[in-house]
Amino acid sequence: MGIVVRAATSFDDVRTMVGPKRPDANVCWCLSYRIPSRENQQLSGTARGDRVRELVRQDPPPGVLAYDGDEVVGWAGVHPRPDTTFARNRRIPHLDDPGDTSVWSVWCIRVRPGRRGQGISHALLDGAVRFADEHGARAIEGYPVDNGSAKVDLTMAYVGTRRLFERAGFEHAADTTSVLNGFPRVLMRRILR
Repeated sequence: MGIVVRAATSFDDVRTMVGPKRPDANVCWCLSYRIPSRENQQLSGTARGDRVRELVRQDPPPGVLAYDGDEVVGWAGVHPRPDTTFARNRRIPHLDDPGDTSVWSVWCIRVRPGRRGQGISHALLDGAVRFADEHGARAIEGYPVDNGSAKVDLTMAYVGTRRLFERAGFEHAADTTSVLNGFPRVLMRRILR
């Protein structure tokens, strides 16, 4: 059947991918880069899930989900850059107006445990690009680690690797001053139109 990627309009499936086992736990919910830092810090417990539920109802929703049949197996956070903290991030350079809504950011790629190594991250990134393109993006950016051939800790692999982005047609656009898990992050960009 193959992996199918579509808009993240199911809160239950988003919760499966990025939510905690306990609804009151204070975990990321993939909000760290999506909403302003102050709001992110103020949300706790079930309020985090409630905020994600609101985002899933918006058009466009906050990302895409990968499915193998009816089973959700992956998530990618992708949205217009001005709606993310990357529009204000001082460690990630801006190649154009940070308020340009035609530039999108992809900041998180997550594959379910037990499903890694099956090409799902590639399908997610391709799906994120299609999603942005369908919503009028002229460019899409990612901020992966430049790890060469070194192994990336799974808890930090959510940003992706330079190689993953290169395979999806992105080009190195700039170095950053951001470091994650000891690896420098780079700005990768793909022009869509």
